[in-house]
Amino acid sequence: MGEQQKTETTTDRLKLILGEEGLMRLAGATVMVIGLGGVGSNCVEALARGGVGHFVLLDRDVVAPSNVNRQAIAFTSTIGQVKAEVTEAMVKDINPEAEVCAVHAFLEKDRIAEQLGELPRPDYVVDAIDTVAQKLRLAEWCQAQGIREISAMGGGNKLDPCRLKFSTIEDTVNCPLARIMRKECRRRGIRGLQVLYSDEQPVKMEAISDEQWMESGSLLGTMSYFPPIMGQMIASRVIRDLLGWK
Repeated sequence: MGEQQKTETTTDRLKLILGEEGLMRLAGATVMVIGLGGVGSNCVEALARGGVGHFVLLDRDVVAPSNVNRQAIAFTSTIGQVKAEVTEAMVKDINPEAEVCAVHAFLEKDRIAEQLGELPRPDYVVDAIDTVAQKLRLAEWCQAQGIREISAMGGGNKLDPCRLKFSTIEDTVNCPLARIMRKECRRRGIRGLQVLYSDEQPVKMEAISDEQWMESGSLLGTMSYFPPIMGQMIASRVIRDLLGWK
């Protein structure tokens, strides 16, 4: 058993599915993940474990006690630490050879092109942001740059992960965040934005105005399993797209 462990590598099980060529393709790919909360941090973990070799990570926050129920980087030991830095450390602990550009900053809606233009150009962008204004500007930037993107819709106040599905923004239903995104995407000429959303009716609570969604996101209840499953599903979509798989 000891001899077998010495010859094992961290990519053995991946190689059985991906082959050497697939592993090399993922190792050379760059994925940008913006927003390192419940969806984003779990997505990064799955991407790193899945063989992606280059990351651009951006988040403005530090780990808070309320994050512990769902975020891959949130433990009592990391409370108060910068999310981008904790996520970088997680990636490096999974794959010491990975290259990570970690940015502790707020993505300003009027400076998105400038801010992202200063960072390594990604092959794929994962939008795990809460606020609609930034989500829309990011979608506009990706569309203008010809960069593939997937955007996470709302996971708050949802209970059944079996209702999660991939779609374009035009075909979403029963998601308050996606409703605002649909309207604003039409207005801005953003077409065919790839999203992950849930068609489950959300648990009822106090109504959130369109203005709150646009500028500050929302404070919703979140189940421990729901955002991580969203992050893992998005990672699966990114990896399959990078490999050219359906």
